[in-house]
Amino acid sequence: MDLDTVRTFVAAADAGQFQEAAAELAVTQQAVSKRIAVLERGLGVRLFTRTPRGAELTIDGQAFLPHARELLRVAERAAASVHTGRRPLRVDIIASRGAASGLMRGFHQAHPEIDLDVLMLFDIETAVAAIRSGAIDASFRAVAAPGRPLPEDIASVRVLDEPLQLLTGPAHALASARSVTVAQIVGHRIWMPGIVPGTEWAAYYDDLVAAFGLTIEATGPNFGSDALLDTVADTPALATFMSERTRLVWPADHGLRRIPVTGPTPVYPHSLLWHRDNPHPALATLRAHLAATAAGHHDAGTWMPDWVIPR
Repeated sequence: MDLDTVRTFVAAADAGQFQEAAAELAVTQQAVSKRIAVLERGLGVRLFTRTPRGAELTIDGQAFLPHARELLRVAERAAASVHTGRRPLRVDIIASRGAASGLMRGFHQAHPEIDLDVLMLFDIETAVAAIRSGAIDASFRAVAAPGRPLPEDIASVRVLDEPLQLLTGPAHALASARSVTVAQIVGHRIWMPGIVPGTEWAAYYDDLVAAFGLTIEATGPNFGSDALLDTVADTPALATFMSERTRLVWPADHGLRRIPVTGPTPVYPHSLLWHRDNPHPALATLRAHLAATAAGHHDAGTWMPDWVIPR
């Protein structure tokens, strides 16, 4: 069904005269009559009856009118969904409790006029493919893992270097420390069941282990952060690493401790990825906001893998 004929029908129905509809659509009255005739032939019914006062809807025309309006609304929404100036900015934040989620909440508070679609993709390959296909506009990632450089059409910028903290239960040997050095953690069991081989965070922690001789265990099923916190709180032999900006809530009787790590401080590098040819105007606004508000870069006394893309 041709949308021009549907649009002409709605204009004529609203105006009650073909002549006024022609003026509204900037076409001739003859063109309006032809379009209505084409629509009537396609539907197999008469939509208007000519009267001395103009054109009145038949019963079939009255029945068709609300559906015609909905067709035009659907068409408008469909066009808006691919129009970068009108559709929401789509951003991958990996997880709902991490630093990227907080950065996007801050962006939304600063720019409530910008529509956002926030989603969570698991691995960097999926995120890059979604950026290249146009399914998303940007993604927060730690780039790039060894042997997996970004495609040339993908741009990136470091937006945040997030310190790691040691999370322990109240009975852990390090629980009373105000801070711990990396050397002090050596020999303690660090349990992180969320590490998945092949991800950028797995590459990060592999290098951390190799650099400092730490013991990180990723054994057992990953039942999520609540189960991790329960286990660490109840087991003096286990601790875990937690990023500084990760938002977690636990029962008061858990007695968990978040302890800064120093000498050096391992920092997790968050970067924003996007397609170099992406024209969405809100993408530039997001990049400017992050440059102004998320400049948490730590050089002196910090550590990160040598494969991390420089700022």
